[in-house]
Amino acid sequence: MKRLFLPGGVFLLLCLMEACKAPIAGVFGKRTPHEVYTDKISAAGLDQTVMGRSWLDAASRSLAAPAVITTPYSERGYFAAERPGAVGLRFPGKMGEKLLISLETVPATGFTVYMDLWRVEGSNNELKLLAAADTAARALEYEVEGDESLLLRLQPALLESGEYTLSIRTGPSLAYPIRAPGNNHIRSFWGAARDAGARRHEGIDLFAKFRTPVVAAADGVVTSVSESNLGGKTVWMRPEDKSYVLYYAHLDEQLVREGQRVKTGDTLGLMGNTGNARTTPPHLHFGIYGRGGAVDPLAFVNPVVKEPPVIKAKGSLPGEHVRVQLPSAKIYSAPVTDTTAVSVPRHTPLRVEAAMGNWLRVVLPDAQSGYISTTAVASLDKPLRDRRLNTAATVHEAPDTLAARKTTLPADETVAVLAQYNEYLFVQYNGGDKGWMIR
Repeated sequence: MKRLFLPGGVFLLLCLMEACKAPIAGVFGKRTPHEVYTDKISAAGLDQTVMGRSWLDAASRSLAAPAVITTPYSERGYFAAERPGAVGLRFPGKMGEKLLISLETVPATGFTVYMDLWRVEGSNNELKLLAAADTAARALEYEVEGDESLLLRLQPALLESGEYTLSIRTGPSLAYPIRAPGNNHIRSFWGAARDAGARRHEGIDLFAKFRTPVVAAADGVVTSVSESNLGGKTVWMRPEDKSYVLYYAHLDEQLVREGQRVKTGDTLGLMGNTGNARTTPPHLHFGIYGRGGAVDPLAFVNPVVKEPPVIKAKGSLPGEHVRVQLPSAKIYSAPVTDTTAVSVPRHTPLRVEAAMGNWLRVVLPDAQSGYISTTAVASLDKPLRDRRLNTAATVHEAPDTLAARKTTLPADETVAVLAQYNEYLFVQYNGGDKGWMIR
């Protein structure tokens, strides 16, 4: 088997792994756990080794060419110690959402995965680091500040193997602005026509019983308590450390004063139908105004936490090989069917990196990667056929005669043919070992 390190390199790597066992807690200041670990790789001289360079290249490649997904999202994947890798996932963030990102690993300890969140900015796709997960807590929360493009990177430490399950959920960044039975009272939405189409609704309306408590959706300061013909009795408040203000209108009664500091859940007033809502049932008009004017407040307070789709792949496929079971199957650039695709023939072997929804992220024998439907593949549990060798045959690590040799099998040896690719067979021998040989 191909050797990736000199003995001294192995010693340095073991020292590095030991030094990085202690998690870095709390806010990381100017250095994230991933950056600290990268510095240790360089300090130990491992950036001059094949394995170290592969790890650094994987880190850069995951940021430069991430997979494109939508949230909520979940995937179950596998990182192999012998193949340094990283996962980059790019997805849109909607202003007002809170991202709830969690990572579970098997094994739960002794398997370090670094998790960083970035914002993609400008036409040059420049990256701004937003957050980094504590390697012990393995969770991130982020309030999306605008409609933006985000990128999440996962990467394990060198020479560590394990499975992971990533979940990205989306929920509100503010608390619900009324205190009432039930889960969702929103009945009128942003952009709805008002005054026979003369204007558009700049907020959302929440309906409940007359004099239902209207509450602070965040900690902050009341900036105005007033009354107008349009909004009736209103309260304005500015959440702490935010660049926008919250607007509560049509109150029957205001219970706070200008300049008052409030906590999340404190009562600001009681629901009514004052102002131009006097002919409607009691409701709260809730709005949010930033530097550029009104913004849709739904994502800020929507009580529905969006759960990721259920992963449909059965068994522990990530890290294993499967083969195409259809006469021809398409592998897509993203886990949707309207992206670019290439066709691969029946019996092509694919290494599974991760499973998500009805899709698998796979690597082809030529090292290209993409997404394939779970219904297009089958496991390798049942060989295509057995083959008895007429002459001695060399088994390679990859479908290439220049690839590293794993072994040479003698004539009359019987191998199980698991899959095939061009002029090569993917075979199992010695009861469990796998490799490639010429047909």
